[in-house]
Amino acid sequence: MKLLVRPSRLSGKVRAPPSKSYTHRAFIIAALAEGESRIHHPLLSLDTQATIEGIKALGARVERKGEAWIVRGTGGQVRAKQREIDALNSGTTLRILAAVGALSPAPIRLTGDRSLLRRPMGPLIDALKQLGAEAKCQGANGRPPVVVGGGLEGGETEITGTVSSQFISALLIAGTQAREDVEITITDELRSKPYVEITLDLLRKAGARIKHDKSLMWFKVEGRQRLKPLDIEIPGDFSSASFVLGGAALTGSCVEVDNLNYRGVQGDRRIVDYLREFGAEVEVKTGAISVRGSELSGSEFDCADTPDLVPVLAVLGSIADGTTEIRNVPHLRIKESDRIRTLTIGLERLGARVKELEDGLKLFGRKGLTGNTVDSYGDHRIAMALTIAGLVATGQTLVSGAESIPVSYPGFVDDLKKLGARIEIITSKP
Repeated sequence: MKLLVRPSRLSGKVRAPPSKSYTHRAFIIAALAEGESRIHHPLLSLDTQATIEGIKALGARVERKGEAWIVRGTGGQVRAKQREIDALNSGTTLRILAAVGALSPAPIRLTGDRSLLRRPMGPLIDALKQLGAEAKCQGANGRPPVVVGGGLEGGETEITGTVSSQFISALLIAGTQAREDVEITITDELRSKPYVEITLDLLRKAGARIKHDKSLMWFKVEGRQRLKPLDIEIPGDFSSASFVLGGAALTGSCVEVDNLNYRGVQGDRRIVDYLREFGAEVEVKTGAISVRGSELSGSEFDCADTPDLVPVLAVLGSIADGTTEIRNVPHLRIKESDRIRTLTIGLERLGARVKELEDGLKLFGRKGLTGNTVDSYGDHRIAMALTIAGLVATGQTLVSGAESIPVSYPGFVDDLKKLGARIEIITSKP
């Protein structure tokens, strides 16, 4: 599927989709809890559907009742109903369910699509083995598929924080069901720390007992815990909303996105601060964020904890006056695509001046972009970023690989159309 995008201004209000990060973790924790959890208004996307099918495979029962989903948990007694889980394109599903699957007495194999099979798993598999599980990577150089099982004994493990915070979230969740306490020490820098904070927030709601230091570099998880069922409303997703908010700033438009709680723990709420640094007018309301675009000026951003905002920031930096530098995101190279490289290629095809850095991007702002055919390389965030860029490119922009967008934001195209964007879905050559 391709998107044909023409220059547009935006106006109006839309609702942010539910948080993908909260949805994944809520379903997985509910699957380990005792009794019946209720998850209200979760995100239903390709990624989260993979997680729902995954927890069913591990023995949880899942039923939808209106806008609420009922999960009857296993009480930590993971018993695989099938021996293979397909995580599709979802790194969160693969990594967290690999740790949860290790609780199963029988081995479970986790796999995914071509993109997912390139994602690193070695550090997590090594940590699971240190905690007593039987775990191995079947792919070369610590890549999936992975096979896990045998249960977690507990004990001490060390794991890097530079590859993926999902490894730490996985160990925290599964560690609550280990036979003994689990002590986790993070080596190197912990990147994407707010995602670990989301995990801790949901585990607290389930009554989990976890100690940690202030910097989140050391954790002690009590083993053999009986998690309480959740009753939770999934909050709106700042990561997805950033494309709409950034689109307003980019096009000099005025847009409001509701279903956003600025006081929550989502790290990507920092899009508010970043847009202000660019010069946009941003108002934080009760449950909503509004943006009014104006002349944008380049700035510098350390996005170690907010890597999912980089595609939006790069597009804004491509037209902002002066220079924009985005640093400390080498982990973007091992996402659904090498996002540093794919952003560089896509924006250059639209006429932007971009310098690819080892750990980020440097952009030299221009007054406008020029429409062209661009490739998202099957990466949902790149597809949405290039679509937003097309709103200020002369002529028309054709974004390929747009079928990936429902991975995180199924309503993206409809929301932009509602705000006045001139977008067409192309299923064959125009």
